[in-house]
Amino acid sequence: MATPRAIPLVNGSCDPRFDVIVDLFHGNIDSGADLGASLAVMQGDRAVVDLWGGWTDPERTTTWRADTITNVWSTTKTMTSLCALVLVERGLLDVYAPVAHYWPDFATNGKADIEVRHLMSHTSGIPFWEAPFTIEEVYDWDRAVARLASQAPCWEPGTASGYHSLNQGHLVGEVIRRIDGRPLGRFFAEEVAGPLGADFHIGLDPRHDHRVSNVVPPEPVGPAPQIPPATSFLGRAAPLLEASVAWTSAWRRADIGAANGHGNARSVSLIASVVANGGWTTSTTGDRVDLLSPATIDLIFDEQAYGPDLILGDVHRFGIGYGLGCPERTPELPEGRICYWGGWGGSSVIVDTERNLTIAYMMNRMVSGEAGDDRSENLVRAIYALL
Repeated sequence: MATPRAIPLVNGSCDPRFDVIVDLFHGNIDSGADLGASLAVMQGDRAVVDLWGGWTDPERTTTWRADTITNVWSTTKTMTSLCALVLVERGLLDVYAPVAHYWPDFATNGKADIEVRHLMSHTSGIPFWEAPFTIEEVYDWDRAVARLASQAPCWEPGTASGYHSLNQGHLVGEVIRRIDGRPLGRFFAEEVAGPLGADFHIGLDPRHDHRVSNVVPPEPVGPAPQIPPATSFLGRAAPLLEASVAWTSAWRRADIGAANGHGNARSVSLIASVVANGGWTTSTTGDRVDLLSPATIDLIFDEQAYGPDLILGDVHRFGIGYGLGCPERTPELPEGRICYWGGWGGSSVIVDTERNLTIAYMMNRMVSGEAGDDRSENLVRAIYALL
Protein backbone atom coordinates (compact mmCIF):
# COMPACT_ATOMS: atom_id res chain seq x y z
CA MET A 1 0.00 0.00 0.00
CA ALA A 2 1.64 3.22 -1.14
CA THR A 3 1.37 6.57 0.62
CA PRO A 4 -0.12 9.33 -1.57
CA ARG A 5 2.31 11.79 -3.07
CA ALA A 6 2.87 15.00 -1.11
CA ILE A 7 -0.28 16.82 -2.16
CA PRO A 8 -1.31 19.43 0.44
CA LEU A 9 -4.31 18.51 2.58
CA VAL A 10 -4.71 14.96 1.27
CA ASN A 11 -3.68 12.11 3.53
CA GLY A 12 -4.19 8.39 3.80
CA SER A 13 -3.15 5.37 1.81
CA CYS A 14 -3.77 4.11 -1.70
CA ASP A 15 -2.90 1.01 -3.68
CA PRO A 16 -0.60 2.16 -6.53
CA ARG A 17 -3.20 0.97 -9.05
CA PHE A 18 -5.45 3.78 -7.87
CA ASP A 19 -2.92 6.62 -7.85
CA VAL A 20 -5.02 8.68 -10.25
CA ILE A 21 -7.82 8.69 -7.68
CA VAL A 22 -5.61 10.68 -5.32
CA ASP A 23 -5.30 13.41 -7.95
CA LEU A 24 -9.05 13.46 -8.61
CA PHE A 25 -9.83 13.58 -4.92
CA HIS A 26 -7.37 16.40 -4.40
CA GLY A 27 -8.84 18.17 -7.43
CA ASN A 28 -12.25 18.30 -5.79
CA ILE A 29 -10.73 20.01 -2.76
CA ASP A 30 -8.40 22.28 -4.72
CA SER A 31 -11.24 23.52 -6.94
CA GLY A 32 -13.53 24.23 -4.00
CA ALA A 33 -16.03 21.59 -5.07
CA ASP A 34 -15.19 19.94 -1.75
CA LEU A 35 -14.33 21.66 1.51
CA GLY A 36 -13.42 18.50 3.42
CA ALA A 37 -14.08 14.89 2.49
CA SER A 38 -13.11 11.26 2.81
CA LEU A 39 -13.05 8.47 0.23
CA ALA A 40 -12.67 4.74 0.78
CA VAL A 41 -12.62 1.79 -1.60
CA MET A 42 -12.58 -1.84 -0.51
CA GLN A 43 -12.04 -4.90 -2.68
CA GLY A 44 -13.25 -7.85 -0.71
CA ASP A 45 -12.23 -7.21 2.90
CA ARG A 46 -9.16 -5.17 1.94
CA ALA A 47 -9.01 -1.37 1.83
CA VAL A 48 -7.33 -0.29 -1.40
CA VAL A 49 -8.12 3.42 -1.04
CA ASP A 50 -8.45 5.30 2.25
CA LEU A 51 -8.15 9.05 1.72
CA TRP A 52 -9.16 12.15 3.61
CA GLY A 53 -8.41 15.79 3.12
CA GLY A 54 -9.48 19.39 3.14
CA TRP A 55 -10.98 21.37 5.98
CA THR A 56 -13.54 20.72 8.69
CA ASP A 57 -14.84 24.28 8.75
CA PRO A 58 -15.71 26.98 6.17
CA GLU A 59 -13.06 29.28 7.67
CA ARG A 60 -10.43 26.66 6.82
CA THR A 61 -8.86 26.74 10.26
CA THR A 62 -8.82 22.98 10.96
CA THR A 63 -7.84 20.18 8.60
CA TRP A 64 -9.89 17.03 8.11
CA ARG A 65 -8.20 14.24 10.04
CA ALA A 66 -8.20 10.46 9.88
CA ASP A 67 -10.83 10.30 12.63
CA THR A 68 -13.03 13.20 11.48
CA ILE A 69 -16.69 12.25 11.19
CA THR A 70 -19.71 14.11 9.83
CA ASN A 71 -23.47 13.78 9.53
CA VAL A 72 -24.06 11.67 6.41
CA TRP A 73 -27.84 12.17 6.20
CA SER A 74 -29.61 9.39 4.29
CA THR A 75 -26.56 7.20 3.89
CA THR A 76 -27.66 6.28 7.42
CA LYS A 77 -30.57 4.37 5.88
CA THR A 78 -28.18 1.68 4.64
CA MET A 79 -27.18 1.05 8.26
CA THR A 80 -30.79 0.75 9.38
CA SER A 81 -31.51 -1.65 6.54
CA LEU A 82 -28.51 -3.77 7.46
CA CYS A 83 -29.84 -4.05 11.03
CA ALA A 84 -33.14 -5.35 9.69
CA LEU A 85 -31.34 -7.86 7.49
CA VAL A 86 -29.38 -9.11 10.51
CA LEU A 87 -32.71 -10.00 12.13
CA VAL A 88 -33.79 -11.69 8.90
CA GLU A 89 -30.61 -13.74 8.99
CA ARG A 90 -31.40 -14.82 12.54
CA GLY A 91 -34.88 -15.98 11.57
CA LEU A 92 -36.56 -13.28 13.65
CA LEU A 93 -37.89 -11.06 10.85
CA ASP A 94 -39.75 -11.84 7.64
CA VAL A 95 -39.69 -8.86 5.30
CA TYR A 96 -42.81 -10.20 3.53
CA ALA A 97 -44.81 -10.32 6.78
CA PRO A 98 -47.22 -7.54 7.76
CA VAL A 99 -45.66 -4.81 9.87
CA ALA A 100 -48.55 -5.32 12.30
CA HIS A 101 -47.35 -8.85 13.02
CA TYR A 102 -44.48 -7.25 14.94
CA TRP A 103 -46.05 -3.85 15.73
CA PRO A 104 -49.80 -4.38 16.28
CA ASP A 105 -50.67 -0.68 16.66
CA PHE A 106 -49.52 -0.11 13.08
CA ALA A 107 -52.57 -1.93 11.68
CA THR A 108 -54.87 1.07 12.20
CA ASN A 109 -56.17 3.35 9.46
CA GLY A 110 -55.85 0.95 6.53
CA LYS A 111 -52.31 -0.28 7.23
CA ALA A 112 -53.00 -3.89 8.24
CA ASP A 113 -51.61 -5.26 4.97
CA ILE A 114 -48.47 -3.12 4.77
CA GLU A 115 -45.45 -5.43 4.84
CA VAL A 116 -42.01 -4.80 6.26
CA ARG A 117 -40.56 -4.77 2.73
CA HIS A 118 -42.78 -1.77 1.95
CA LEU A 119 -41.16 0.21 4.77
CA MET A 120 -37.71 -0.78 3.53
CA SER A 121 -38.41 0.12 -0.11
CA HIS A 122 -40.26 3.43 0.39
CA THR A 123 -43.50 1.93 -0.94
CA SER A 124 -45.59 1.90 2.26
CA GLY A 125 -47.50 5.09 1.52
CA ILE A 126 -46.30 6.58 4.85
CA PRO A 127 -43.46 8.79 3.59
CA PHE A 128 -43.56 11.43 6.34
CA TRP A 129 -45.17 12.63 9.52
CA GLU A 130 -48.39 14.43 8.73
CA ALA A 131 -48.20 18.13 9.63
CA PRO A 132 -48.17 19.59 12.17
CA PHE A 133 -45.19 17.73 13.63
CA THR A 134 -42.04 19.32 14.99
CA ILE A 135 -38.42 18.23 14.99
CA GLU A 136 -38.60 18.04 18.78
CA GLU A 137 -41.34 15.44 18.38
CA VAL A 138 -39.10 13.48 16.00
CA TYR A 139 -36.55 13.28 18.81
CA ASP A 140 -39.21 11.71 21.09
CA TRP A 141 -39.18 8.11 19.82
CA ASP A 142 -42.40 6.91 21.45
CA ARG A 143 -44.36 9.94 20.33
CA ALA A 144 -42.92 9.79 16.81
CA VAL A 145 -43.74 6.12 16.21
CA ALA A 146 -47.20 6.46 17.78
CA ARG A 147 -47.99 9.20 15.26
CA LEU A 148 -46.79 7.04 12.37
CA ALA A 149 -48.92 4.15 13.62
CA SER A 150 -52.01 6.37 13.59
CA GLN A 151 -51.61 7.73 10.04
CA ALA A 152 -53.35 6.49 6.90
CA PRO A 153 -51.37 5.70 3.71
CA CYS A 154 -51.08 8.47 1.13
CA TRP A 155 -51.40 5.93 -1.71
CA GLU A 156 -52.04 2.21 -2.09
CA PRO A 157 -49.08 0.51 -0.44
CA GLY A 158 -46.79 -1.40 -2.75
CA THR A 159 -47.93 0.33 -5.94
CA ALA A 160 -45.24 3.04 -6.13
CA SER A 161 -42.33 4.45 -4.19
CA GLY A 162 -42.47 7.72 -2.31
CA TYR A 163 -39.23 8.48 -0.53
CA HIS A 164 -39.42 8.08 3.28
CA SER A 165 -36.85 10.80 3.80
CA LEU A 166 -36.88 11.40 7.57
CA ASN A 167 -39.15 8.70 9.00
CA GLN A 168 -37.84 5.44 7.52
CA GLY A 169 -35.51 4.87 10.46
CA HIS A 170 -38.42 5.19 12.88
CA LEU A 171 -40.61 2.84 10.83
CA VAL A 172 -38.00 0.12 10.40
CA GLY A 173 -36.43 0.85 13.77
CA GLU A 174 -39.69 0.29 15.62
CA VAL A 175 -40.06 -3.10 13.96
CA ILE A 176 -36.52 -3.90 15.15
CA ARG A 177 -37.33 -2.67 18.66
CA ARG A 178 -40.53 -4.72 18.85
CA ILE A 179 -38.60 -7.86 17.90
CA ASP A 180 -35.36 -7.35 19.81
CA GLY A 181 -36.23 -4.92 22.59
CA ARG A 182 -33.31 -2.59 21.94
CA PRO A 183 -33.63 0.81 20.28
CA LEU A 184 -32.21 1.04 16.79
CA GLY A 185 -29.07 2.99 17.67
CA ARG A 186 -28.12 0.57 20.41
CA PHE A 187 -28.86 -2.48 18.26
CA PHE A 188 -26.67 -1.06 15.50
CA ALA A 189 -23.83 -0.26 17.92
CA GLU A 190 -23.87 -3.67 19.59
CA GLU A 191 -24.61 -5.94 16.63
CA VAL A 192 -22.99 -4.18 13.65
CA ALA A 193 -20.60 -1.31 14.39
CA GLY A 194 -19.18 -2.86 17.54
CA PRO A 195 -18.21 -6.27 16.14
CA LEU A 196 -16.73 -4.60 13.05
CA GLY A 197 -14.92 -1.86 14.96
CA ALA A 198 -16.61 0.67 12.67
CA ASP A 199 -16.60 4.34 13.67
CA PHE A 200 -20.24 4.99 12.74
CA HIS A 201 -22.96 6.15 15.12
CA ILE A 202 -26.76 6.45 15.07
CA GLY A 203 -27.21 8.71 18.06
CA LEU A 204 -23.81 10.27 18.79
CA ASP A 205 -22.28 10.13 22.24
CA PRO A 206 -21.07 13.61 23.30
CA ARG A 207 -17.53 12.30 23.73
CA HIS A 208 -17.27 12.28 19.93
CA ASP A 209 -18.46 15.85 19.39
CA HIS A 210 -14.95 17.23 19.07
CA ARG A 211 -14.37 15.04 16.00
CA VAL A 212 -17.46 16.20 14.11
CA SER A 213 -17.16 18.40 11.05
CA ASN A 214 -20.44 20.25 10.75
CA VAL A 215 -22.11 20.00 7.36
CA VAL A 216 -22.10 23.16 5.30
CA PRO A 217 -25.63 23.75 3.92
CA PRO A 218 -26.03 23.91 0.16
CA GLU A 219 -26.06 27.30 -1.48
CA PRO A 220 -29.42 28.33 -2.96
CA VAL A 221 -29.81 27.57 -6.66
CA GLY A 222 -32.32 29.70 -8.58
CA PRO A 223 -35.37 31.31 -6.96
CA ALA A 224 -36.33 30.48 -3.40
CA PRO A 225 -38.38 27.30 -3.21
CA GLN A 226 -42.09 27.77 -2.87
CA ILE A 227 -44.03 26.24 -0.01
CA PRO A 228 -45.91 23.32 -1.58
CA PRO A 229 -49.70 23.50 -1.46
CA ALA A 230 -51.33 21.73 1.46
CA THR A 231 -53.15 19.46 -0.98
CA SER A 232 -49.87 17.98 -2.29
CA PHE A 233 -47.97 15.18 -0.61
CA LEU A 234 -45.10 17.47 0.33
CA GLY A 235 -47.52 20.09 1.59
CA ARG A 236 -48.65 17.59 4.21
CA ALA A 237 -45.13 16.64 5.31
CA ALA A 238 -43.48 17.72 8.54
CA PRO A 239 -41.10 18.81 9.82
CA LEU A 240 -39.32 20.75 7.08
CA LEU A 241 -35.61 20.71 7.87
CA GLU A 242 -32.80 23.19 7.52
CA ALA A 243 -29.42 21.49 7.17
CA SER A 244 -28.15 23.46 10.16
CA VAL A 245 -30.28 21.26 12.44
CA ALA A 246 -27.40 18.78 12.20
CA TRP A 247 -25.23 21.21 14.17
CA THR A 248 -27.37 20.82 17.29
CA SER A 249 -26.80 18.49 20.23
CA ALA A 250 -30.45 17.42 20.18
CA TRP A 251 -30.11 16.15 16.61
CA ARG A 252 -26.86 14.34 17.31
CA ARG A 253 -28.16 12.55 20.40
CA ALA A 254 -31.44 11.40 18.83
CA ASP A 255 -32.17 8.00 17.30
CA ILE A 256 -32.89 8.96 13.66
CA GLY A 257 -32.04 5.94 11.55
CA ALA A 258 -32.99 7.75 8.35
CA ALA A 259 -30.72 10.74 8.65
CA ASN A 260 -28.47 11.42 11.65
CA GLY A 261 -25.73 8.82 11.28
CA HIS A 262 -22.23 10.17 11.87
CA GLY A 263 -19.22 8.52 10.28
CA ASN A 264 -16.65 8.77 7.51
CA ALA A 265 -15.90 6.91 4.29
CA ARG A 266 -13.71 4.33 6.03
CA SER A 267 -16.45 3.28 8.45
CA VAL A 268 -19.20 3.31 5.83
CA SER A 269 -17.18 1.20 3.39
CA LEU A 270 -16.23 -1.29 6.09
CA ILE A 271 -19.86 -1.85 7.10
CA ALA A 272 -21.09 -1.99 3.50
CA SER A 273 -18.41 -4.51 2.58
CA VAL A 274 -20.42 -7.11 4.51
CA VAL A 275 -22.97 -6.99 1.69
CA ALA A 276 -20.38 -6.77 -1.09
CA ASN A 277 -18.58 -9.88 0.19
CA GLY A 278 -21.60 -12.13 0.53
CA GLY A 279 -22.28 -11.50 4.21
CA TRP A 280 -18.91 -11.19 5.95
CA THR A 281 -15.90 -8.94 6.28
CA THR A 282 -12.81 -8.50 8.44
CA SER A 283 -13.05 -6.18 11.42
CA THR A 284 -10.56 -3.47 12.33
CA THR A 285 -9.00 -5.94 14.79
CA GLY A 286 -8.48 -8.56 12.07
CA ASP A 287 -11.34 -10.88 13.05
CA ARG A 288 -13.74 -12.36 10.53
CA VAL A 289 -17.29 -11.13 11.20
CA ASP A 290 -20.21 -12.98 9.60
CA LEU A 291 -23.52 -11.09 9.63
CA LEU A 292 -25.51 -12.27 6.60
CA SER A 293 -25.83 -15.20 4.20
CA PRO A 294 -26.01 -14.88 0.41
CA ALA A 295 -29.72 -15.81 0.61
CA THR A 296 -30.42 -12.83 2.86
CA ILE A 297 -28.43 -10.54 0.59
CA ASP A 298 -30.55 -11.75 -2.34
CA LEU A 299 -33.53 -10.00 -0.72
CA ILE A 300 -31.89 -6.63 -1.38
CA PHE A 301 -32.19 -7.27 -5.12
CA ASP A 302 -35.89 -8.18 -5.05
CA GLU A 303 -37.12 -5.17 -7.02
CA GLN A 304 -39.99 -3.39 -5.28
CA ALA A 305 -40.40 -0.23 -7.34
CA TYR A 306 -39.00 1.16 -10.58
CA GLY A 307 -40.41 4.41 -11.86
CA PRO A 308 -41.14 8.03 -10.92
CA ASP A 309 -40.93 8.44 -7.16
CA LEU A 310 -44.05 10.17 -5.81
CA ILE A 311 -41.99 12.33 -3.42
CA LEU A 312 -38.68 12.88 -5.23
CA GLY A 313 -40.27 13.17 -8.66
CA ASP A 314 -37.55 11.50 -10.72
CA VAL A 315 -37.09 7.83 -11.59
CA HIS A 316 -35.76 5.53 -8.89
CA ARG A 317 -35.38 1.78 -8.58
CA PHE A 318 -35.67 0.29 -5.13
CA GLY A 319 -34.96 -3.16 -3.80
CA ILE A 320 -35.46 -4.08 -0.16
CA GLY A 321 -33.47 -1.64 1.92
CA TYR A 322 -31.31 -0.12 -0.82
CA GLY A 323 -31.54 1.63 -4.13
CA LEU A 324 -30.67 -0.51 -7.13
CA GLY A 325 -28.56 0.64 -10.06
CA CYS A 326 -30.48 1.82 -13.10
CA PRO A 327 -29.47 3.89 -16.16
CA GLU A 328 -31.85 6.74 -15.35
CA ARG A 329 -30.41 7.28 -11.89
CA THR A 330 -26.88 5.81 -11.81
CA PRO A 331 -25.38 6.05 -15.31
CA GLU A 332 -21.88 5.90 -13.80
CA LEU A 333 -22.43 2.30 -12.68
CA PRO A 334 -21.97 -0.80 -14.83
CA GLU A 335 -24.65 -3.46 -15.10
CA GLY A 336 -24.81 -6.09 -12.40
CA ARG A 337 -25.97 -6.72 -8.87
CA ILE A 338 -25.16 -3.31 -7.47
CA CYS A 339 -27.01 -1.56 -4.67
CA TYR A 340 -26.37 1.90 -3.32
CA TRP A 341 -27.71 4.91 -1.53
CA GLY A 342 -26.54 8.30 -0.39
CA GLY A 343 -27.44 11.37 1.55
CA TRP A 344 -28.68 14.91 1.20
CA GLY A 345 -25.85 17.01 -0.11
CA GLY A 346 -23.70 14.34 -1.71
CA SER A 347 -22.56 11.46 0.51
CA SER A 348 -22.84 8.05 -1.15
CA VAL A 349 -22.02 4.37 -0.82
CA ILE A 350 -21.94 1.83 -3.65
CA VAL A 351 -21.98 -1.92 -3.03
CA ASP A 352 -21.06 -4.15 -5.97
CA THR A 353 -21.71 -7.78 -5.08
CA GLU A 354 -20.33 -9.14 -8.36
CA ARG A 355 -16.95 -7.46 -8.01
CA ASN A 356 -16.85 -7.56 -4.18
CA LEU A 357 -16.35 -3.81 -4.37
CA THR A 358 -17.40 -1.06 -1.97
CA ILE A 359 -16.99 2.66 -2.63
CA ALA A 360 -17.85 5.27 0.01
CA TYR A 361 -17.57 9.05 -0.19
CA MET A 362 -18.47 11.35 2.72
CA MET A 363 -18.05 15.10 2.80
CA ASN A 364 -19.08 18.23 4.69
CA ARG A 365 -19.89 20.67 1.87
CA MET A 366 -23.42 19.92 0.71
CA VAL A 367 -24.84 20.55 -2.73
CA SER A 368 -28.50 20.45 -3.66
CA GLY A 369 -29.86 16.96 -4.20
CA GLU A 370 -29.94 13.45 -2.73
CA ALA A 371 -27.67 10.45 -3.23
CA GLY A 372 -24.63 11.65 -5.09
CA ASP A 373 -23.44 14.37 -7.49
CA ASP A 374 -20.58 15.04 -9.92
CA ARG A 375 -17.92 14.88 -7.22
CA SER A 376 -18.62 11.29 -6.27
CA GLU A 377 -19.83 10.20 -9.70
CA ASN A 378 -16.56 11.22 -11.35
CA LEU A 379 -14.61 9.35 -8.70
CA VAL A 380 -16.78 6.26 -9.20
CA ARG A 381 -16.30 6.30 -12.97
CA ALA A 382 -12.55 6.56 -12.53
CA ILE A 383 -12.45 3.72 -10.00
CA TYR A 384 -14.39 1.38 -12.28
CA ALA A 385 -12.15 2.32 -15.22
CA LEU A 386 -9.13 1.15 -13.21
CA LEU A 387 -10.53 -2.25 -12.29
